[in-house]
Amino acid sequence: MQQLSPEGHRIASDLAQRHGFSTDAVTHMLFAVLNGNGSMAQFNHPEFAGSGQWMQGGMMMLGDMFNYNLKGRVDALCNDISNLLANQPGLLQSGSFQSQSQSGGGQQQQGGGSYQQQSGGGNQSQANGGMMGQSSLFVPDPRAHWWPAELGQPSSTGSQNNLRYAYFSGARRLAVDSGGDVWVYDTLDHQIGGFSQQQGMGSSIIFTSQYGTVSLSSLPVVSRNGQTVEPTPPPAPSFTAPASSSPSNASSGNSVNETNIFDAIARLGELRDKGILTDDEFSAKKSELLARL
Repeated sequence: MQQLSPEGHRIASDLAQRHGFSTDAVTHMLFAVLNGNGSMAQFNHPEFAGSGQWMQGGMMMLGDMFNYNLKGRVDALCNDISNLLANQPGLLQSGSFQSQSQSGGGQQQQGGGSYQQQSGGGNQSQANGGMMGQSSLFVPDPRAHWWPAELGQPSSTGSQNNLRYAYFSGARRLAVDSGGDVWVYDTLDHQIGGFSQQQGMGSSIIFTSQYGTVSLSSLPVVSRNGQTVEPTPPPAPSFTAPASSSPSNASSGNSVNETNIFDAIARLGELRDKGILTDDEFSAKKSELLARL
C-alpha cells in the first residue's frame, strides 16, 4: 500500500486543522480522492458518518444523509484535496479515465460515477489511461511499475486476486504478474478491450478482442522474469519403419510356395491323365512352375 511522504503527512495535518477532522480521516480521504483520479471518491470512515461517495460538482452521499453541516465540511475537504492533487505534475491520469474496482463485499465503483452493488467474491481492479506519476506527497512504491522497463507506460492495468496485468497496445505486449513471476506475451493483432479471470480450477485469464473471447494461453510467450523464452518447436514427425522379414518368416514363406507349386503340378498331372491336357502342355506348365522355385 502506498504511503505518505513527510511532505504528505505535513499537508494532511494542515488540512485536518483547517477542516476540523483528524489526520487519520484526512489521510483516508486523500487516498480515496486519489483513487478517484481527483474527481470522485468512495470512502468509509467514522468521522464521515461511515461509507459515502463524493463527486466533483456537488454530488455527495453520506450515511447520515440529513446532516447537511457534515456534508458541507466533507465536500470542502474533498475539493481542497482535489485541487491539491491536480497541482501535482503528472500525478493524476490525463485524458479519458475509466476505473473499476470490486471486492469480496460486493461494492463496485466505476470511473463514470455510477455506484452499484455487485455480488461475488474476489478482488479486482482495472484502470485505463496514463499511469500515476511521482509526487512529493507519496513515498515511491517500487512495486508500482513491476513490468519490464523497456515496455514503457501501459495503456491499461488491472489486478484480480493474485494476478496483475499491464497492457501495452503500441508495443503489442501484455505483461502478467503471477505469484511474483512476470510473463510477457505477444498480443499479435488483437485489439484488447478487457480482461477477466475465470474462477475455479486454473483461474486462467481471458480477454476480449475483435475476435471475441480469447484465452491468455493462446498468446505466444516472449519472456519470463526478463529472460527470453524461445518458441517451442513443433514435434518432429514420427515414422514407423516397415517390419523386416525375419529368416524364419522367409523360410516359412518359401515352404508355403514350394507346397503350392507341387500341388499345382499334381493337379496338372490329373488333368493330363483325364485327357484334358496333352503331354506337351503338361510338360510346358510343369517346367514353368518348377522355374519359380
